[in-house]
Amino acid sequence: MKRFSFVAMLGGSVEEIVEIVQKDSVVHEVNFAGQDGTLGFGIGHALAQLGTLGLTPSEKAVDLTLIAALVNAGDTRVSRAANAQDGWTREIDLYIPVSAPDLWRPHGERLTALLRFLTGDRWRFFFRPRPKTHASLVKAVNTLPLDTLDEVCLFSGGLDSLIGVIDLLKGGKRPLLVSHYWDSETAKAQAYLLSRLETRFPGPEIRNLRVRLGFDSNDLGTGETENTQRGRSFLFFALAALAGSALGRPTKINVPENGLIALNVPLDPLRFGALSTRTAHPHFIAGMNALLKDIQIEGTLVNPYRHATKGEMVENCADLPFLQKEAGNSMSCSSPAKARFRGLSPRHCGYCVPCLIRRASLDAGLGIPDPTQYAVAVSKSQPLFSDRKEGEHVRSFQLMAKRIVATPALSSILVHKPGPLGDSASEITAYADVFRRGVIEVGKLLDGVVTKPH
Repeated sequence: MKRFSFVAMLGGSVEEIVEIVQKDSVVHEVNFAGQDGTLGFGIGHALAQLGTLGLTPSEKAVDLTLIAALVNAGDTRVSRAANAQDGWTREIDLYIPVSAPDLWRPHGERLTALLRFLTGDRWRFFFRPRPKTHASLVKAVNTLPLDTLDEVCLFSGGLDSLIGVIDLLKGGKRPLLVSHYWDSETAKAQAYLLSRLETRFPGPEIRNLRVRLGFDSNDLGTGETENTQRGRSFLFFALAALAGSALGRPTKINVPENGLIALNVPLDPLRFGALSTRTAHPHFIAGMNALLKDIQIEGTLVNPYRHATKGEMVENCADLPFLQKEAGNSMSCSSPAKARFRGLSPRHCGYCVPCLIRRASLDAGLGIPDPTQYAVAVSKSQPLFSDRKEGEHVRSFQLMAKRIVATPALSSILVHKPGPLGDSASEITAYADVFRRGVIEVGKLLDGVVTKPH
């Protein structure tokens, strides 16, 4: 097993000579400072967008964004297969220049625990002062904010985030939407839905911070790629906190995610731990909120749909007619590009876990036939092979639904498998109930679908 050290640089001056703790680790420097003085890899663009809105984020929030960007670098450019003895766990050290090292150092272990829970990897954080040339990374904005913005809302371009924004706008809120993208399909979905939302909700312009942040093979030189991307929600939340800090007051940060996928209870015994994504798991959100409080960022992450299934979100959408028109243009699939292997343009695969939950939700709550294009049909007339990708999750959902229907109390046990749920008995009961309802929702969609080995 190799240990990797990623060193964030801000120009590479003599001040930034960094002593590597693990001498035999593979070291990669990542220079975030551009020649024009702006920050690269999307962070400078994010700051510039906030500036056009008359918003100035805090230096601590920029620190957090830089940390999250370096986490993303390690997460996406170190292959698990090539560098993990157990096929999963990697060892990664991050060296980061921050505005207040004494503030950050006590929270290194908390960051380690958060990322360990989220990704399953062993992370270590080493903080140092920023070089004097980059002591401040935020340029003061002399103009007043263009709008009075109430809250922040993550807007991924997926179905859940579309519903979350619709509900806020129909409720009279003025959210600042925060979007992150890397691939073209996500970018297209975000841009299109934003234009449709602006048409549907005329009046004050909808404000959106859209950030393309990521690292390709030429940026880091590792020569490796890792597509599991378990750490991406840390980046999402950091960007949302950056936007929230710029509002200059305690801010609610909406994380629209249905309860079933937020909990993401493993459907079979072989998918425990970080093998199942924990993007919006309650334990991770609680940990992030504790971190934001301790580093003095006035933002609170809240998932208003944590106790709702995706079908219930669809059915109860505040503007169902609009959702009926635009649901098919949202993007929920974990990897739409794989449709090309079937000779099709990028689209929902139709058989990954997010796609199955999406299909079930639209079948249950939309009130019209599902308008989404899928690469693979899921129907009673076409058997699926359970030992191939297109049938693997279908069979797992069928078996889990059968278990839950036969023994409803099982949901109260299984819901704890992905991670801690806190001490509130009422919250734990609600999580167990949304897991049960969500599995049954998908089970109804798959009732009668034949799955068998090839």
